[in-house]
Amino acid sequence: MKTIPYGHQNINKDDIQAVVEVLKSDFITQGPIVPAFEAAVGSYCGTQHAIAVNSATSALHIACLALGVGKGDVVWTTPITFVASANCALYCGAQVDFVDIDSRTYNLSVERLTEKLAQAEKVGKLPKVVILVHMCGQPCDMAAIHALRLRYGFKIIEDAAHAIGGRYKDEPVGNCHYSDITVFSFHPVKIITAGEGGMALTNDAQLAKQMRCLRSHGLTSDVEDMHPRPPKEIWNYQQIGLGFNYRMTDILAALGLSQMQRLDEFVSKRHIIAKRYDQLLLSLPVVTPYQYADSYSSFHLYVIRLQLDEINIKQRQVYEALRAAGIHVNLHYIPVYRQPYYSNMGFETGYCPEAEQFYAEAISIPMFTVLTEVQQDHVVTALKEATSL
Repeated sequence: MKTIPYGHQNINKDDIQAVVEVLKSDFITQGPIVPAFEAAVGSYCGTQHAIAVNSATSALHIACLALGVGKGDVVWTTPITFVASANCALYCGAQVDFVDIDSRTYNLSVERLTEKLAQAEKVGKLPKVVILVHMCGQPCDMAAIHALRLRYGFKIIEDAAHAIGGRYKDEPVGNCHYSDITVFSFHPVKIITAGEGGMALTNDAQLAKQMRCLRSHGLTSDVEDMHPRPPKEIWNYQQIGLGFNYRMTDILAALGLSQMQRLDEFVSKRHIIAKRYDQLLLSLPVVTPYQYADSYSSFHLYVIRLQLDEINIKQRQVYEALRAAGIHVNLHYIPVYRQPYYSNMGFETGYCPEAEQFYAEAISIPMFTVLTEVQQDHVVTALKEATSL
């Protein structure tokens, strides 16, 4: 059997044709397809503004900048995430700190956040922004965290790189009802792909204007935003701030826009695969993903936790046995503060105990829409053999 990756894109003829049409058009960089993609995602999520960029990392960066994150500020996030969720604050000159995770959902723990906020208030070191990550596609407890936001005054960014197509309290992730900005990713292993790319969504017109400016070198062509110009000179744009070349191209947007038509289909298929895994893994010494009743995960990842007290081998041995069987399992994630760059800042092993316990037990097994039942059976058989060694 061919190697089975942990994630894989689903590209059809319509997707290919959409990209071909752009390649044959007059615009392959910034043309009409980028705003069409933005409109489609914004409409799906019920959000007023959507700003497409070249990666979710770029979206996180300009989201922090638009919220005024800078030197002297502190941004909190979860340690169980990709490093970009923390790096974006460092790009702005801010400090980063971490809040431990919930043992069932693997999202940032509301209980730990509550405790940490109370302590931070006493010493006058409250966070300016909290970046929440919807781990594996399951939304965080947004209502509870929003209630804390109202009390302590921090801003909220939803890192929903895993979660487009998910729902919280029967409303789409990305509507920003409980946050200032939501960020999506369109990397090939995500729910839908644009080849690369990301998007920031908000209901705040001023934040949207700032992020559009930041993604394109700090430039504007809006007359109302321009500074006074000599009457005899041509000024069709101005740089009014320091921005970046974070723009998405029409080529990428064409693929993303086409994929949006199958978003619900993709998420539904992932649920079918997850449900089948749940049944197939019942007799194995693993903990399968927990799902809150008021949430609908997009199931970007299917993470199992090994019950190490019931088996005779270590996590690494299971991981390596699965890879030797042609199953390219992955690990999501090494706690960010354990990375050498963050360790050099003074973070030590044990800083977030629940996150480290998760890290010692977790393995991401294959989850993607074109995963076949035969492949899924092979994964489960190999996992059974590995945990029986």
